[in-house]
Amino acid sequence: MLSMKHLRRLDIIRRHLQQYNTKTISSNAGQYDYDLVVIGGGSGGLSCAKEGAGLGKRVAVLDYVSPSVQGTTWGLGGTCVNVGCIPKKLMHHAAQLGEAIQISDKYGWSISGEISHSWETLVQNVQNHVRSLNWGHRVQLQEKSVKYFNAKGSFQDKHTIKATAKDGQETIITTENVVIAVGGRPRYPDNVPGAREHGVSSDDIFSLSKSPGKTLVVGASYVALECAGFLTGLGFDTSVMVRSVYLRGFDQQMGDLIAANMRDHGTKFIERSVPKAIEKQQDGKLNVEWRNLESDETHEDSFDTVLFAIGRDPETSFLQLDKAGVEMDPKSKKIIVDEKERTSVANIYGIGDVIHNRPELTPVAIMAGKLLARRIFGGSNQMMDYTKIPTTVFTPLEYSSVGLSEEDAMSKCGEDNTEVYHAFYKPLEYTVGEKDASQCYIKAVCDRNNNSVLGLHFLGPHAGEVMQGFAAAMSCGLTYDQLSSTIGIHPTSAEEIVKLNITKRSGEDPNVTGC
Repeated sequence: MLSMKHLRRLDIIRRHLQQYNTKTISSNAGQYDYDLVVIGGGSGGLSCAKEGAGLGKRVAVLDYVSPSVQGTTWGLGGTCVNVGCIPKKLMHHAAQLGEAIQISDKYGWSISGEISHSWETLVQNVQNHVRSLNWGHRVQLQEKSVKYFNAKGSFQDKHTIKATAKDGQETIITTENVVIAVGGRPRYPDNVPGAREHGVSSDDIFSLSKSPGKTLVVGASYVALECAGFLTGLGFDTSVMVRSVYLRGFDQQMGDLIAANMRDHGTKFIERSVPKAIEKQQDGKLNVEWRNLESDETHEDSFDTVLFAIGRDPETSFLQLDKAGVEMDPKSKKIIVDEKERTSVANIYGIGDVIHNRPELTPVAIMAGKLLARRIFGGSNQMMDYTKIPTTVFTPLEYSSVGLSEEDAMSKCGEDNTEVYHAFYKPLEYTVGEKDASQCYIKAVCDRNNNSVLGLHFLGPHAGEVMQGFAAAMSCGLTYDQLSSTIGIHPTSAEEIVKLNITKRSGEDPNVTGC
C-alpha cells in the first residue's frame, strides 16, 4: 500500500504531465497560421481545401496563373475550368450543332439564308461562362472561410510557405500540413525553332481573339484530337501532325477508329512526321517545315495557327521542393507519393496532375482531394481507388472507357485468358440523317477465367453519358453474365453494350442488324 507521501508525489507528477500535455496541444494549435495550406487552386486543390474547411480547420489556398508562352492568363479554378474540360466541351458542342444543322433538312427543317459561324461570338460566350465559374469559386472559398492568396507558393521549409504576389510582394505563412496541387502546363518542343515564338497551346486556343483559320495541330493526344475535331467541325481547314500512334495510353483500336472517323469528316492527317521549324512570313502566316520519319523527306506548308498538344509538364519549378525535402521522379519531374498521397515528407501531400504515375483527370483530383482532407482531419481511412476510372475523349465521335484497354488486359492476363466481346452498331438518330456509322463500335474486355469485365469501351454519340452508369457497375465487380442479363433501354445506343454477344475469338461478323 502506498504511503501519503508517495501519493502526494504521484499527484504532483500527474499535474505536471497534464500541464505539459495542455501546453503541447495549445502550442501545436497556435504554432502555425493554418492547419492546411493548399498550393494550387484547380479542381483537386479547391476540393481538398473546402473539405478541410468543412471539418472545422483553418485553411488557405494559394493560386497564381503564370502567363502562357503567348501571354494568356485566367482566374481561379485551374486547367479544367479555364483551359480544359469546360471550354473544350462547349466548343465541341458548338461543332455538333453545326453538324446537326447540315442534316436537319432530312428531319423536315427548312433553314433559309446563308449559314455562317462567328468564332468571336463563340469565344466571348464561352469565356463569359468561364469567368462566372471563376467568380463562383471565389465565393465558395469565402463562404467556407478559406483564405485565398492570389500568389505563387514556394517552400522555405516543410512548415513554412512564401506567397509571392504578382507585384512581387511576399508574405510568409506557416502551416501544419501542405497539399501540393499545382497541376501542369502544356509542353513545347525544345528542338523546333519558332515553336515557342509562334505556336499556341491549349492554354490559348479557347480565348483566341481572332479566328484560328487554317490550323496545324501537332500531336495525337486526346487534347490534340479534341481540338482538331471541333476546329474541323467549325469549318476550319485543320491538319494533325502525328509522330507515332493516336491516343497513346488508350485502347489503340479505339484510337485508330477515332482517327478514321475524323479523316472521313474532313480532318487531314500528316502521319509519322515531326516539325523541324516554324517561320513567320511577312503576310503573318506561319511557314511550317516538317520531316517524315519513314522517308526522311522534308515538307512544308503555311498555316494561320499552329497548336502544340504534345503533352504536359508539372508546375513544380517554382515550389523549391528541395527546401522541404520533397522527392520528385527524375524523369517526369512529378512528385512521388505513396498510397495515401503522402510525399517523402510526412506533413506534405500531393494530388492531381502534379503527382507521379496517376491519371491526369479532373474528377480523379476532386475525389482524391476530398478523401485526403477526410483522412488528415476527419479520422477517415478511405483510400483513393485509382483503378476502373471512367473517362471520355470528346472527339467528334465521342469515346468513353472504364477499366483496362485490350492491350493492357492481354498483358496482364495473357491472350488466351482474355475474351473480347464486340459490336459495330448504328445509332437510330443516324438513320434518317443518313450519317455514316462505320466507326460506331463497342467492346467489353473480359477475363475468361472468372468472366469479370476488365474494361468497357464505347465509341459513339453521348459516350460520356452512356458510360457513367456502367462505371458504377464496374466498381461493383461487374461480370459478363451480369452485363448480358441486364435489360436494355430501347431504342438507345447504350443498350448495345448489354447486347454484346460476339467474341473476336469467334471470327463472326460483329455488325449489329435490326433491333
